[in-house]
Amino acid sequence: MRYDDLVRTVQEQSRAVSRDEAERTVSAVLRTLAERLPEGLAEHLAAQLPHELAGSVPPAQAPAGRSGHTRGTGERFGLTAFAGRVAWRAGITEEAALQRAAVVLNVLDASVSPEEMTKVAGALPADIRELLPTTRAVESEA
Repeated sequence: MRYDDLVRTVQEQSRAVSRDEAERTVSAVLRTLAERLPEGLAEHLAAQLPHELAGSVPPAQAPAGRSGHTRGTGERFGLTAFAGRVAWRAGITEEAALQRAAVVLNVLDASVSPEEMTKVAGALPADIRELLPTTRAVESEA
């Protein structure tokens, strides 16, 4: 999916007021998701995104003893922290962050390979996984 199509779909489905707000939401969700995913998985996800969004999955500083940058940190946090981070980054309420995160993840599910989204779902705790499309959330529990 092209960047413009992705943002427009998120804007329409989330009833975001403006394109700018939809872009901020997409970026906030992707950045927060990248913090939760293990580095290799975050890198693979970034590679499947439109190039305009790859920067939303920022390289994390490599741990001491490793050179270069990697994406993703595998930081452990649940749905409450996920919503708080998305809300803070997007400048919206936590309630809106949860609703819009579900929209972004649904659009993302249609944009990247099914195998990649199954891996993403498997790396998330059950409470965050509930934001994924129903079929993907159920697949990862099996």
